[in-house]
Amino acid sequence: MLLKKGQLLIFILSLIYVLIFSLLFIFRKNYEFIIYVVVVIFFFGLILFTNKKVNYPNSVLWGLSLWGLLHMSGGGILFKDGSRLYELMLISISETYSILKYDQFVHIVGFFVATLVAFVLLKPLLRPIKKWTALSIVIIMAGLGFGALNEIVEFSATIIVPSTGVGGFVNTSLDLIANLIGAILAMIWIRFKKGKL
Repeated sequence: MLLKKGQLLIFILSLIYVLIFSLLFIFRKNYEFIIYVVVVIFFFGLILFTNKKVNYPNSVLWGLSLWGLLHMSGGGILFKDGSRLYELMLISISETYSILKYDQFVHIVGFFVATLVAFVLLKPLLRPIKKWTALSIVIIMAGLGFGALNEIVEFSATIIVPSTGVGGFVNTSLDLIANLIGAILAMIWIRFKKGKL
């Protein structure tokens, strides 16, 4: 069995929302998010097939599932004016830049969770943790590496489907800053929990 105790509900709920949003994106011919669905399915499959070897805490798996749901909702929920949830301004922090949009919130949550995954993957290779500062830098950089991979996927989507809503250089930069915030918050959480997720 690929699932461990307490993981069946996570799997079923994730499968349900991926199927619902997949059908929605196919119906709308939203090719950009069909690409993202494929990426989400790939990473969910990777987690599932490494689940026996890697001790993923269920809380981290719930976080990954939530991130996927937030992402699919961002592209799938449309407002009357035709804008997507991703474009929604949650709190206007800057008049120069569009901060804090739903998109940036999803990046903060997502790379909080991705940084936790990086820690889970690296933890078995570590000796008992004594030097938190050095470890924190490595884990945050690992989380940012996942963030860079995400931006490559977004860039690839703009090449495959030129009419995406991804945005330009400023959007990418704001995404990377949001990823950094998420990674730092994750490391603070890991430190607070003394490495026990």
